[in-house]
Amino acid sequence: MSIILDSIFSSIALGHLIVDVLNGQRTVLLTYWSAELGLSNTTLALVTLIYIWVASLSQPVFGWIADRFGKSRLMAAGGILWMCSLFALALYLPVHFAIPCLILASLGSAAFHPVGVMQATLRGQARPDRRETTAASWFFLFGQFGYFFGPIVGGPLLTLFGPAGLLILAAIALPIGLNTAWQLRTLPAAAAPKTVTAGAPRPVVARSFIIALSLVAALQSWAQQNMITFVPKYLSDMGKSAAVYGLIAGLFMGGSAIGNVIGGNLADRSSKQRVAMITLALSSIPLFLLSIVGWSPWLYLLVPLAGMLTGAVLSIIVVLAQRTIRSGMALASGLTMGFMFSAGALGTLLSGSLADRWGFPPVFQMTASLAILASLLTLFLREPILQKAPGTS
Repeated sequence: MSIILDSIFSSIALGHLIVDVLNGQRTVLLTYWSAELGLSNTTLALVTLIYIWVASLSQPVFGWIADRFGKSRLMAAGGILWMCSLFALALYLPVHFAIPCLILASLGSAAFHPVGVMQATLRGQARPDRRETTAASWFFLFGQFGYFFGPIVGGPLLTLFGPAGLLILAAIALPIGLNTAWQLRTLPAAAAPKTVTAGAPRPVVARSFIIALSLVAALQSWAQQNMITFVPKYLSDMGKSAAVYGLIAGLFMGGSAIGNVIGGNLADRSSKQRVAMITLALSSIPLFLLSIVGWSPWLYLLVPLAGMLTGAVLSIIVVLAQRTIRSGMALASGLTMGFMFSAGALGTLLSGSLADRWGFPPVFQMTASLAILASLLTLFLREPILQKAPGTS
């Protein structure tokens, strides 16, 4: 935990916390607004898809800017301030305008994430024990705790005060964004170009590794997005209040946050591939049980357990991608997270259509199958070996 005492790491970690507190309002706000607009599950999934794609597909662009021009400070602090400003504006607009404004606010999240995870990994690499996956997992912990904390707070605020009650969260984001700008002031003004020394070892990556990593990332994200998007709607359809489905949604992300830290620590001590395979396989059990218990106090155990096991592989996927994509760490991070979130959102759109036809239990059963398939695909995730460049001894 000493990484948290690092001033740069703690500033981006707090930034991640508040960014995902605001991101976490998406599910409760859209569920709240869907009752007013009469949105179907398919439409709800489509709006979610647009939100996530805007926040995801633009991440590689922001990552490239950070790598090419050394704009880490602008991307990180500016992203937080942009997001809190447009989020606050959305709460005052009529619903038909509020949803597009909320989507535009997600560009702040897109700007922040590639730089944030890059800086977290670099701080871990700078340690004597080079705990890069652990550092990345702690960074993601703060974000996932934001997703956990956000719905738990947002649900009651919506119930008591309506959307205007969420202005409290936007107000908290402002000083955090300013602190991030201050702490990152010592970063270099421009990114130093990477050079490859002749004869230096370089990673050899099989095509099967890249394909498997992409598929595992997509399936893990699809499974998590199904839970984040549809568990609140599932409980709302059973007559539960915003406070209840907000709590359950928060418990999923809380479990995911804990699992990510456990998975990151285990991955630095053991095989990343083995940790990913076991946790994804085990996650299918609570995901399947969720589909058959209906409303039950057991959900308070099953939902966070599903989050913990599916979330354990996130930092593993990102660190493996940073090692194998040789175009800059921020761009690699942006490409990976952008692909994961957009692929998960596309899968969620399909899941929404299935939920309208068959109901939610079959969708949760399908989600368990996605986790099993991802677990099997990790068999191809043998970490890249180092090989001498051609012509060297």
